[in-house]
Amino acid sequence: MRGGAGVAQRHPDTAATPAGLTTGGLPDREAGAVLGQYLREEATAFLRALAPREGEPGRLQEDTADTGRQMRRSARRIAGTLHTFGSLTDPGWADPLRGELGWLTDTLGREHRYAARLGRLIGALQRLASAEDTAGIPAAPVPADDDLGLWLPVPPAPDPAAPAAPAEAPEPVTAAALAAGTRRSPAPPQAGERGGAGSGPLAVGAARAGALLERQLTLARTRAHSAALQAMGSSRFHAVVDAVAVLASEVPLSPAARKPAATVLPLLAEQAHARLTEAAAALPLTRARHPYNGETLHAALTGELPAERQDAAWNRVRVLLRLRRYAQEVLAYDDGESAGRLAAAARVLEQHREAAEAAAAVTAAARTPRIAPATAYALGVLHADQRLEAEAARYAFAHLWTR
Repeated sequence: MRGGAGVAQRHPDTAATPAGLTTGGLPDREAGAVLGQYLREEATAFLRALAPREGEPGRLQEDTADTGRQMRRSARRIAGTLHTFGSLTDPGWADPLRGELGWLTDTLGREHRYAARLGRLIGALQRLASAEDTAGIPAAPVPADDDLGLWLPVPPAPDPAAPAAPAEAPEPVTAAALAAGTRRSPAPPQAGERGGAGSGPLAVGAARAGALLERQLTLARTRAHSAALQAMGSSRFHAVVDAVAVLASEVPLSPAARKPAATVLPLLAEQAHARLTEAAAALPLTRARHPYNGETLHAALTGELPAERQDAAWNRVRVLLRLRRYAQEVLAYDDGESAGRLAAAARVLEQHREAAEAAAAVTAAARTPRIAPATAYALGVLHADQRLEAEAARYAFAHLWTR
């Protein structure tokens, strides 16, 4: 949050008049001056992320994750601010720039999302297989399958009278280890063994499910990386950079921007809050307040309401909440408690998006032809786990929003 005198702010789920936002935080300045200062700061931060490295003029900082993160952060704030306070800017300039910034953030963010999704799903597979093993579920004699879908016989059970082999320390299961295990098609562990990815029925298909997800998401990530590099070398990208460079020095404003900031800006911020409140009221928050209500999983498994459609309303609230927080930054106030609740609600909805998209990736992997039953079983368990993660995020948001 930017500095400034504190201003009383209503809770996000209660009604308030715009007058509650007009004291203290906005001195006797024009609305265009306050808005322009915020946009120039974000434009400068965007351009700073593109600064060439020392000794390599003209080369972008592609080797740091913070570079892309800062670019996306500033681009989202500029686009969101132009959306909320667009009536104070030249529409012929603001509307095209807002659309191009949306294209840029989506293009540059895909690689990061695919990498995070893969890590999330591999970690969930390890957790689920380990939990099954810890619960003491006996391993069923399920045959192993290789990449070609060929069935390998289950090795004979060890002789109880034979001397035990020396114990070895279990190795951590990584995505590479899961993939390597699939290619070698090892024999499934016997009942009673411990360590590694577990020895229960789920562990039999978890390695192959992880390898399948790794292949698909790594391919998607590679394509997203190539698309990002191609975009940053295109004339379209350079046109966006030129527009942001103009924004860093001068903001094209409309005549309405000459009005007092304390009168105009809170009214526009209140409109953003009203849109957020209306969208949140349309969510099934009453049911979401009950833990393990099964709504997300039930809707995903039945044909009544596809998961993508039921998630759309929650994603819209996530976007509107982001716009509300950006409007709060422009007004430069932070009353502590409610601002923290807005930030916490935003994080919860971001977790909801990640879990829902991860479940969709598992569904896509499960449509792969000729996968073995053990792999399909592991993918089904993983899909249910991610849909329950989305339900847990809804539960947390419902309690944050309505308390």
